[in-house]
Amino acid sequence: MTKLYVGNFPWNTTEDELRDFFSSFGEVHSVAIIVDRDTGRSRGFGFLEMESEAATEAIARGDGQELGGRTIRVSEAHEQNPRGDRR
Repeated sequence: MTKLYVGNFPWNTTEDELRDFFSSFGEVHSVAIIVDRDTGRSRGFGFLEMESEAATEAIARGDGQELGGRTIRVSEAHEQNPRGDRR
């Protein structure tokens, strides 16, 4: 299983729309759109999980494609270092 970063999509994009877009490359196991904690509005990026072969295809063919009038970025997600307690 490979986790992908998907960025620069329109704020009104839904998880179902992302799943539909990426399903042409293979089965999408999970979708998570990151939202602003104060407003609840999408921040225009999220993460997908796909099998490795499908993820490679999604990066190769999905990066630079248009979704909702915007050119999306697709790459393999990397673990972020914890930032600690932010008060």
